[in-house]
Amino acid sequence: MPPPDHRPGASEDPGRERFERRFRDHYADVLAFSMRRVAGREAAEDATAETFAIAWRKRERLPDPALPWLYAVAARVIANQRRSSRRRRNLDLRLQHEAGDGSDPLDPVEAIDRRDAFFGAFVQLSEREREVLALTAEGGSVADVAGRLHLSDATIKTHLHHAYEKLDVSDRAAAVARAMRFGLID
Repeated sequence: MPPPDHRPGASEDPGRERFERRFRDHYADVLAFSMRRVAGREAAEDATAETFAIAWRKRERLPDPALPWLYAVAARVIANQRRSSRRRRNLDLRLQHEAGDGSDPLDPVEAIDRRDAFFGAFVQLSEREREVLALTAEGGSVADVAGRLHLSDATIKTHLHHAYEKLDVSDRAAAVARAMRFGLID
């Protein structure tokens, strides 16, 4: 009989050993799968890491054999990465368009007044509204932001709506563009 394993968590989580075995057995396969589908090793490693993070959260229910399931998860992770990148590119283009819309430059006093008014409105946002706006500026969809903050999609939409009203803008791109222009979010 082998000696008992006294490592922390060794006997407390029976799914851990099964997960670690699948990680050792399939990491290279999932990485190769990801590398064939994305440009660059870093993006493939990110997709593979996210795939195994999902597998870790579902370690008690990992199917056997696990590799086809891991491939399916990796494909969904890569699709999500592509959607997020596309949303970010579209937002960047919209921000560039709004920043360089060709309109007449404002009188410096009027520009300062607008900035001050926007800043005043921005500080009136709740901490949660600023957090939601910042995560949105990173390119996150309503569902992405809701998942990160452990809130419902409806709650995120409500926070965004309140932020738009306070900032006197009509949509996410305008709110993000102005906040970025004035250095209020990165």
